[in-house]
Amino acid sequence: MSTAFQITGTNSAALFTLKLHRGEGMVLLAMNWKAGTPSKDFVGFAIEYQEPGGNRFYSLKNRIGFPDSSGNVNPKQLSTRLSPIQKFRWVHFPRFADLPGAFVYRVTPVFMNSFDELSYGEFQEAAIELHRETYPGQLNVTLTRGFVVSQAFVDRYGGDDPDQALATLLPAKADQGLSFTPTHPKAAEAFDWMGFEARRAILDLLDQAIADPLAQVRVVAYDLNEPEIVTRLEHLGNRLKVIIDDSDDHGKPASAENVAEQRLIASAGPANVKRQSMGGLQHNKTIVIDSPTFKAAVCGSTNLSWRGFFVQNNNAVILQGDSAVRLLLDAFDNYWKHETPGTFGKTASAVWNPIDLPGIDAQIAFSPHLKKNALIPAIADDMASTTSSLLFSLAFLYMTPGAIKDAIKQLQEENRIFSYGISDARVKGLELTKPDGTVSVIGTAALRKNLPEPFKTETSGGRGALMHHKFVVIDFDQPSARVYLGSFNFSAAADTSNGENLLLIRDRRIATAYMIEALRIFDHYHFRVVQAEATKARKKLHLIKPPRQTGEVAWWEEDYLNALKIRDRELFA
Repeated sequence: MSTAFQITGTNSAALFTLKLHRGEGMVLLAMNWKAGTPSKDFVGFAIEYQEPGGNRFYSLKNRIGFPDSSGNVNPKQLSTRLSPIQKFRWVHFPRFADLPGAFVYRVTPVFMNSFDELSYGEFQEAAIELHRETYPGQLNVTLTRGFVVSQAFVDRYGGDDPDQALATLLPAKADQGLSFTPTHPKAAEAFDWMGFEARRAILDLLDQAIADPLAQVRVVAYDLNEPEIVTRLEHLGNRLKVIIDDSDDHGKPASAENVAEQRLIASAGPANVKRQSMGGLQHNKTIVIDSPTFKAAVCGSTNLSWRGFFVQNNNAVILQGDSAVRLLLDAFDNYWKHETPGTFGKTASAVWNPIDLPGIDAQIAFSPHLKKNALIPAIADDMASTTSSLLFSLAFLYMTPGAIKDAIKQLQEENRIFSYGISDARVKGLELTKPDGTVSVIGTAALRKNLPEPFKTETSGGRGALMHHKFVVIDFDQPSARVYLGSFNFSAAADTSNGENLLLIRDRRIATAYMIEALRIFDHYHFRVVQAEATKARKKLHLIKPPRQTGEVAWWEEDYLNALKIRDRELFA
């Protein structure tokens, strides 16, 4: 496997540059004009790709097209050869991203004359490997797709009524999770698509543990209502020990967590099942598999639940090797023995511990911490030291006052770096400096209103958060690139009260993967929020033709005039 995670096109005859960035099951393409500005007749980029070992290029599709003489647009997706992308970067999900070998991308500038005829310039081409394992045998960043609120979901599984379709795939309430039976005719396919790599990786690890009679498994679960998970845990018998959160609704008699507890007591024995809330929540989502022949651990933000797998944007990091397993086993044992913040915070698990992963600088800490070893102040200071870019995806930022929000606000006021970010709800008093101006930090509620043609009405996504990540990417393009990630909500409660996991990884390959995830989520929801909040939402969307009358401008001109858009265009390309 190639270790290259950023590849640059080398065609000196092309008028623009091309840079490919490797993501997790996706790739970011970034383009920039080499000299000066494009000509006025430049109308966008055609993007095509060839699969590993393939012999033909497939054109990416664009949902919008150029208007005809009557102002109408083609409602069907069109090849970008005919409906080019009018952006200087694009995230693509290859259908078979786990194929071994290199994907070849070809990007071509498209021009339009006064008769609306298209012509094509010299293309750039570059090849990149997208194997799903980030670092095979050591560390794998896995993601859920998190896009039930999307045109792709509507097209694939939404039918005439997306909300009704979603109701045939997911239980209406979390308490119904362990008894719900999906009735959607394409349920199995939909779950594989919705759960993406995170679900497959977690289920595969549990299947390996079930097949290995010497494997011991330790689980800490906040939400636990997904039947595929609970059934697998039952198959482990007394090789399983599990801690299940019992805070708030989880502790109610009818909760899925109570049902899961009784089922696991029956299979693993009462001595192997514990309920816990620490100082507020036992908010971890960790799995540890310890065998003489196989050692792996899961941490991150992905709850073992219907929404965690199939609705929300989440990440699950798979760690392999003696060091990672030992650290997570120690944390599990410390949670089992020390059930209050004051006692757990004194353990060795409550401070940063290095994970021995050759070539990867990674460390992990578990909450709750004591006030004297709290992590939020140091994280805020680290964010303030950003020199190039800050990208974040922070669920519940809206209810998290303190040092993290203050650090973000200070960076925005200084306006010296590139910043992109998203929360699952509006953040009062906090604005986000982004490449098309200053807007409120994006919340993901009430998104499907006022979508213009050719977009279709999308599902509401059901009750609960849609964006559930908790990560911060600092200076992804610098040698000092680093990512904070985990179940940790970057709040005082997460720091000194709740049971949480938090990783700090200093690695450009991993930082690039999280950077792309931050971009694709922000861009996805930003469009929907703008449309939902527009006082006069556009009735139709269409591509912009070259300027032909006084006052008209080319689609790309703002990218060369707006200082923030200039920063965006140059940073990624």
